[in-house]
Amino acid sequence: MAERHPHHSTGRRPLRRGLAAAVLAAGMLTASTAPGYGAAATTPTPTPGPRFTPLTAAVMTEPAPFRATDGRTHLSYELLTTNALPSSARVRLDRVEVQDARTHRVVGSLSGQELADAANPVGDPLPGADGYTPAPPGRTPTVIPGSQQWVVWLDLTLDHGQRVPKVLEHHLSGAVLTTSGSSPFEETVRITPTDRTAPLDLDPPVRPGTWYSSESCCGNTHHRRGLAPIDGGFYVPQRFAIDWYKVGERGQTWEGDPARLTSYLDNTPPVTPPVPPIEQTVGNHVTVEVAPGRYLLYAHLEPGSLRVREGDHVEPGRILGRIGNSGNSTTPHLHFQVMTTPEFFPTDSPPFTFREFRVAGQVEPRIWDDNLGLQPTGVLPVIPSPYDGPHRARYPLDREVLEF
Repeated sequence: MAERHPHHSTGRRPLRRGLAAAVLAAGMLTASTAPGYGAAATTPTPTPGPRFTPLTAAVMTEPAPFRATDGRTHLSYELLTTNALPSSARVRLDRVEVQDARTHRVVGSLSGQELADAANPVGDPLPGADGYTPAPPGRTPTVIPGSQQWVVWLDLTLDHGQRVPKVLEHHLSGAVLTTSGSSPFEETVRITPTDRTAPLDLDPPVRPGTWYSSESCCGNTHHRRGLAPIDGGFYVPQRFAIDWYKVGERGQTWEGDPARLTSYLDNTPPVTPPVPPIEQTVGNHVTVEVAPGRYLLYAHLEPGSLRVREGDHVEPGRILGRIGNSGNSTTPHLHFQVMTTPEFFPTDSPPFTFREFRVAGQVEPRIWDDNLGLQPTGVLPVIPSPYDGPHRARYPLDREVLEF
């Protein structure tokens, strides 16, 4: 089921004028005396002029606030940072601080081990984001070699009652390291507005029942930290995507032989496919246009199972297709997200919420998507969650077990 907005699509173009179905269907004054004149005149200190800085930075998306099942407001986005100095000069980044640009109130900060765990070179994925192994602690201090670009993954959580700033600014501090010693620096970079568009509040994308929400925000998952170079630019196209797995009465996602098709509660068994061409990444899929610049993606569907055609107007509750294992998928599941374009590449990934659901537990420790079929049994290690209970207009956090 989905957002109650008009507009939809299968394949490469969106289904127009539809609503999302389920698969079913965030002064100082100075005195100066001019030569030849007696009295001193006071003038405001001018705004600091331009200066060279060791680091440059770019924000990859307008940070969009959203409420999650922990009851708090989150802001998740990225800071693309480049050491603009020669290769012989390294920059030690000690602290990244995000402030309200108007009041200079600190919204969030990263330093020490937290910063090391949230930063990595472009093109060098953070350990653990391969979908198989947990990430070891990052190396401290965080040192960016000369002429190298890094990404800092910012996942800010606001305190209860704390307002979301309209504009954010980013303060970076540390030291430039050369063969002759070190020189401290501090700079303010990349003032950016926050997105004031409310997240889409959706109906469930799957049938009623118990479901495992895997690889959702806001930690080190391949969705959250998937940086993709596409058409000459960087994107995080799956920032808020969620992989959905059907969970049985005993907490199982499969039973019997995990290599057999009939063992999975969703559909086809896991395999290790070659990485497909970019246009086949999401496999058999349906794209549903629900608002201007907002599209819902239902991916990895079973080939031949689609029950809609391009141009159909679909109502909440209509079946779009069956969960499958097509495209770049090793375990049968539904990949679901909101996009800003009709196609997966390139796109931005804004947050969303679900109208109503119940948290029934969480999976601990992490079981990566690709490893679900490799467990001794198909039963998930579900434990109680501090957020167990009913929720409205919330985004499910990573590894939660939900009841729709």
